[in-house]
Amino acid sequence: MADANNRSVNNSEFKEAVCIDAGKIFDSCCDRDCLEDLRVYFCREGQNLIENAVSVKVRSAEVADVKIDVEPVNLSRGFYSCDITFFFIVLLDVYSSPCSCPTEVRGIAIFNKKVVLCGGEGNVRSFTSETACGECADFCAGRGASVPKCVVQVATPIALSSRIGNGGGCHDNVGVIPACLSEYLGGCVIADNNESPVVYVTLGVFTIVQLIRNVQVLVPVYDFCIPEKQCENTTDSPCEVFRRIEFPTDDFFPSGSCASNCGCSCGEIGE
Repeated sequence: MADANNRSVNNSEFKEAVCIDAGKIFDSCCDRDCLEDLRVYFCREGQNLIENAVSVKVRSAEVADVKIDVEPVNLSRGFYSCDITFFFIVLLDVYSSPCSCPTEVRGIAIFNKKVVLCGGEGNVRSFTSETACGECADFCAGRGASVPKCVVQVATPIALSSRIGNGGGCHDNVGVIPACLSEYLGGCVIADNNESPVVYVTLGVFTIVQLIRNVQVLVPVYDFCIPEKQCENTTDSPCEVFRRIEFPTDDFFPSGSCASNCGCSCGEIGE
């Protein structure tokens, strides 16, 4: 057995059993979503570039924010519906003519999905000193007991394709865009569905959704997690740091060995 410092721990080193409050995963699922024709929204300056563009190319996408709402499922005790809204910041290259240099433009794309998971039945509501005054959303929503916590993990989206089209697609409906994301894009984001032309992107997204409740468990204690590694002095000059870097011999003298079988179906030289 090993502790947080990767030191081997012996059963003879057991000191005491303590009760801790930890999050137990009651249910989870993983998913792979190919989001086709996801509309990208821009601020006014970006939309003007799109209206005069001949083509666009998606360079990358990242998850800027995720909003999660958890509600009990009627007639299915212990099950909860997780309404998840993803906000993607999409980086595009916009071409105003076939031979022109592209202009970099950022926009926002939104996708909503719903997942139903088992989160157990909780008839106890927990309040702590860290709870801010006025945080009574669960009570005002008519929930008799606390709902489990939903955790969403998202891998970096894979930008698959992009195109210019007309508005009115199946993913054109946009909700409330967070103010911080609008400011990041440089102003008020235009969410009018009648704008034409518009940009659609296709993204590949991998997610893991978990429903978690806090439970009290008894665990054995072997030792405190005291760091053994000493902090390095960061006041050295850049040249001192550079001198400690190992010389990149492999970069100057690459290996000359090649695999004997290249996997090709062609015959040997001279045949």
